[in-house]
Amino acid sequence: MTEDARFEEGREAPLNLVAMDAEDLQIVSTLVQDAVFPVTEMTWQARTHRFAALLNRFRWEDPGRARHPAERVRSLLVVGNVLGVASQGIDRADRDTILSLLEVSFEPGPETTGHLFLTLAGDGAIRLEVEALEVMLRDVTRPYRAPSGKVPDHGA
Repeated sequence: MTEDARFEEGREAPLNLVAMDAEDLQIVSTLVQDAVFPVTEMTWQARTHRFAALLNRFRWEDPGRARHPAERVRSLLVVGNVLGVASQGIDRADRDTILSLLEVSFEPGPETTGHLFLTLAGDGAIRLEVEALEVMLRDVTRPYRAPSGKVPDHGA
């Protein structure tokens, strides 16, 4: 016999997800679409093989959007097993640059290796060479009202 869900189980909670395969990564990619972050809020720790970015993520999963203005939340996107990082279309010297994340995708290589791509608005991209796919997305603040008050729109 199964029990009905309780009200407490439906409460909103911070995201804490791990993607270990392409299917999981698609979910993470959807959740980080339209995240914005300053160029200064990403780092690669070569010694620990970790890349991290502190994002201002739009809350696509928010079931209460009809009841309140659009929200964002600060989230950590952490990629493990990173062997190398390359970028294009990003001026790291311009510390005022704000990046807008459109998609996260994975191109498999031999065995468990491959490249993880962070596609940015304005033809920018970050390519992470990974030994194995391991991506973590974790909300680290309470949601806050999106400064624009609007849902991102990719329409014409």
